[in-house]
Amino acid sequence: MNRQQEYVLRTIEERDLRFVRLWFTDILGTLKSVAVAPAELEQAFTEGIGIDGSAIEGFTRVYEADMVIQPDADTFGVLPWRERTARMYCDIHMPDGSPAPTDSRHILRKSLASAAQEGFTFYTHPEIEFYLFKEPYDPKVGPVPVDQAGYFDHVARGDGHDFRRAAIDTLEQIGISVEFSHHEGGPGQQEIDLRYADALSMADNIMTFRTVVREVALQEGSFASFMPKPLALHPGSGMHTHMSLFEGDTNAFYEPGAAYELSQTGRRFMAGVLTHSREICAVTNQWVNSYKRLWGGGEAPAYVCWGHNNRSALARVPQYSIGRGHSRRVEIRSIDSACNPYLTFALLLEAGLRGIRGGYELPPEAEDDVWALTDAERRAMGIDPLPQSLGEAVAVMEASDLVADVLGEQVFDFFLRNKWQEWGEYRSQVTSFELDRYLLHL
Repeated sequence: MNRQQEYVLRTIEERDLRFVRLWFTDILGTLKSVAVAPAELEQAFTEGIGIDGSAIEGFTRVYEADMVIQPDADTFGVLPWRERTARMYCDIHMPDGSPAPTDSRHILRKSLASAAQEGFTFYTHPEIEFYLFKEPYDPKVGPVPVDQAGYFDHVARGDGHDFRRAAIDTLEQIGISVEFSHHEGGPGQQEIDLRYADALSMADNIMTFRTVVREVALQEGSFASFMPKPLALHPGSGMHTHMSLFEGDTNAFYEPGAAYELSQTGRRFMAGVLTHSREICAVTNQWVNSYKRLWGGGEAPAYVCWGHNNRSALARVPQYSIGRGHSRRVEIRSIDSACNPYLTFALLLEAGLRGIRGGYELPPEAEDDVWALTDAERRAMGIDPLPQSLGEAVAVMEASDLVADVLGEQVFDFFLRNKWQEWGEYRSQVTSFELDRYLLHL
């Protein structure tokens, strides 16, 4: 038993904690939980706890159902909203002790190890958007936002900033640092930005973040949704993510005197993400509803291009960090806040690394509002569209060697089957739009 595990056991005893929740994530990014008594934790550290993997989305086939979850002591934290309860994230193993190929954390770890072999550490900093709606939810009425405020609005006694304060307090109690928070553009829409961290820690933090936000919302008498596009006439919720590679303590994306102070490594990384963005879109934007956000305006990126001050672009080089070498980064704006963050970060990292390894050239910068251009103008500029539907995204992913290599055969096959099923079920629906438009007129 290592020192961190001993620290966890000692803290549990000193604080008289009654339950420890062991958290892990399925292939689609849904949080799973097993509660154990403190007396069982020492054995869990050394031997793990057996679960039926065939009952978890995409984990394993029925004939090889036995799997083992093993808590990662470095992720220990006490849950502020549950009395005398703590949590730890788990790694998933097969019965023989080998890492489970369907464990999202393991998939990201493999990508991080590949980057480490080339001397890089991968850091991310997400801006997470979501909506707050009033309880109770009435399907006949639809979701009702908690306010009618807009971007950066300060509303006296507003539910939004009271909620954000409570959520940030809770996040910081569990050890997650927050940089900024504000009201977003849609009614009831919020944004909370997490302080940058290595990608594995950040993926864990995002999973905790979504849980905290939902728990605090319920305590405040509302409910939170990370659905990409819950309101047709208002902006969708994304997770704009700032990314950088470090070589030791040096930011590999920073080069004084270069255009936008972005190094050749940073330019090639961004070129890799742009080149492979269509292939990974089914993971970064994995729901039918995701494409209503991407193609619904509201500064959502629908075209494969980059800019420095262009918020219609898929990738951006932020200008407010000019002159600060540690802060030089690229921002990827297509990601949904409802993605599986482990798989998303793994794919974005590998796409960027392929750009570096292959010496990809960054295309010319898009200086115009890409939405305002005509199709002919975009074609002339070599700007391709992102997939316009989940069906198109899955078809593109199906032919991707990059996604197959990163996810591994089992996850790749499951993801494709699951998303083709979702797309088929969606296409078979008769919507209220169709009934309203056609029923009495055809």
